[in-house]
Amino acid sequence: MKVVLQNLTKVFPSRDKKAGGEVVAVNDFNLEIPDGKLIGLLGPSGCGKSTTLYMISGLQKPTAGKIFFGEDDVTELSTENRGIGLVFQNYALYPHMTVKQNILFPLQNLKGSDKLSKEEMQERAYNAAKLVQIDELMDRKPNELSGGQQQRVAIARALVKMPRVLLLDEPLSNLDARLRLQTREEIRRIQKETGITTVFVTHDQEEAMSISDMIVVMKLGVVQQTGKPQDVYDDPTNLFVAKFLGTPPINVLEGKIQGGKVYIGQDAVLEVSGTGDQDVIIGIRPEGFELAENGALHCQLSNVEVMGRDVSIVATNPASLNPVIRSIINADNKLDVSRETVSYNLKPHKVFLFNKETEERIRCEVK
Repeated sequence: MKVVLQNLTKVFPSRDKKAGGEVVAVNDFNLEIPDGKLIGLLGPSGCGKSTTLYMISGLQKPTAGKIFFGEDDVTELSTENRGIGLVFQNYALYPHMTVKQNILFPLQNLKGSDKLSKEEMQERAYNAAKLVQIDELMDRKPNELSGGQQQRVAIARALVKMPRVLLLDEPLSNLDARLRLQTREEIRRIQKETGITTVFVTHDQEEAMSISDMIVVMKLGVVQQTGKPQDVYDDPTNLFVAKFLGTPPINVLEGKIQGGKVYIGQDAVLEVSGTGDQDVIIGIRPEGFELAENGALHCQLSNVEVMGRDVSIVATNPASLNPVIRSIINADNKLDVSRETVSYNLKPHKVFLFNKETEERIRCEVK
């Protein structure tokens, strides 16, 4: 089921009645979600991603704009008539019901031509449970399950209705790190097996990038960039996107373009063409550094963290806008940790230049 959002806007009245005014939670949001794809809405708290999800679900009504499921305009349609499955952050399971009863509950409320026989409901419930691998837990109650198992019950309950669209609102945030990794892999497997168009809301960029066909990065209700996860990571449109994606985060430094060269302090680190002299903000991905005895960029060595396959070198530079500069180097590269300084050459495709005032990407050839 293709989902199209046209000029979607949501405005809330200010909580401060004396001050008045309005809060724009989502501002002129446009997006086409292809049939059968998993889309990640990504951004910090307050960026409008959950509000967007609730408008798709029908739990909140847009102030302006339209929502289409396929060719159907569902903007004014009630939640129960949209054919959506919704999974919340806190699972929202009924504690007095068994797993089986929780999964069956949405089917028992179907009416008219949608109403199912008892046998049909049982078959659907077991098929949904088997899909999420909890078919052996059907007689247990939620308090007898782990967090990951409870989340699977919530997903099975959403899937049992055979929804046109599956909506997941930060479904992994209550799980520990290992369970989170396992469950996100399960969500991807389930989505691929069912082929249901899925919208996944998270503030965790690693989650979004690992399972999404496409990500939408949001800030203060405005879409900053949309694309395949790797494409957005490799080609950020502005400094916010560059800083939001990546672990460890991108290194940000003050610099300048002068005479066709990029300078960090007194170090000419790269050549550039297609833009004039100006002060810039320079973003360098941690994997964008190469150790070199006579490298172009010189930093003060602070620490070396051995991580097995890789080595993380922690250094400082007066031009850095971060407390430290962190580079990821292959462990085969040997570094004399007794030295006070470390020198690098930079990989041009891992270096991004941004306008100092607008923080928008400067499109030019870096070499």
